[in-house]
Amino acid sequence: MSRDAAAVRAAGDEPGRPRRRSRTRRIVVIVALSLIGVVAAGVIGILVWSQVGVMDAEAGPLDAVHADERIVMSEVEGSVVLQPAAGPSDVGLVFIPGAKVQAEAYAAILADVVAEDEVTVVITRPWLNLAFFDPRPLSSFTELVPSVDTWLVGGHSLGGVRACQLAEDADGLVLFASYCATDLSASGLPVLSLSGSEDGLTTPQKVDDNRHLLPEDAAFVEIAGASHASFGDYGPQAGDGTPAISAPDMRAEVTAALSDLVGSLPR
Repeated sequence: MSRDAAAVRAAGDEPGRPRRRSRTRRIVVIVALSLIGVVAAGVIGILVWSQVGVMDAEAGPLDAVHADERIVMSEVEGSVVLQPAAGPSDVGLVFIPGAKVQAEAYAAILADVVAEDEVTVVITRPWLNLAFFDPRPLSSFTELVPSVDTWLVGGHSLGGVRACQLAEDADGLVLFASYCATDLSASGLPVLSLSGSEDGLTTPQKVDDNRHLLPEDAAFVEIAGASHASFGDYGPQAGDGTPAISAPDMRAEVTAALSDLVGSLPR
C-alpha cells in the first residue's frame, strides 16, 4: 500500500471514532431519560391512585364518638387519639387503617374498649393512605402518649399486615380481617385475630392458610355474619361479602374479644 493510500485510510478512520462515541452517548442519554420518565410516571400514578377512592368515615358513628362523654377524642401530630375520660390508662393500642380507609372510620368500633377497659387508642394516618408506604416505627405513635406502659399494635386488612411487621416492638398483636406475611410463630406474643364469616376479601380460608405464621396459642375469633367492611364504619367495599350482623352487635363482639385480650396482659 502506498503512503498516500495509507494516509487516506488513516484519515478516514480517525473521524469515525468520535462519531461512534457520540452516537453511543446519545443512545445512553435517550435510554436514561426514558427510564426516568417511566419511573416518574409510576410515582405520579401511585400518588394519584392513593388519593382516589379514599373511603371516608361515616358521619353517624363518628358523631356518636364525639358525643360520648366517656371518651376524649383528639388529633395529636396527625394521628387520631382516643383516651378514657376517667383518666390515664396503662394499656394502649396503635391501630393502622386498611388501604385508603380514613382513620376516623375505626373510632366507633374501638370506642367501647376505650371507655370500658380504659385503653388508649392511637389510630394512625398512613402515608399516601397505604400502610406499606409508611416507614415510621411503632415508637412514632407510642411516644404520642408517653404515660402508657403496655402497647398493643393492630390493624385492619393491609393495616394488619403492617402491624405484623411492627409487632416485635409491641406487647401484643391485634388483627382485624387480616393475617401476617411475617413469621411471628416463635415470638411468644399474645395475638388476637378477628375475622368475618362473610368477608369477601380476607376470606376465612386466607386467615386459616396463614395461621401458622402466628403463635400456637393465638386466639382466632370468627364473627358470624361479619364482612370485611364490618370492621370499620366507611360503607360497603368492592369485592366484599354481604354482612349479616348489625353494627351494634359487631361492636359488642369486637369489644368483648379485645377486653379478653387486654385482661390477659401482665400489668
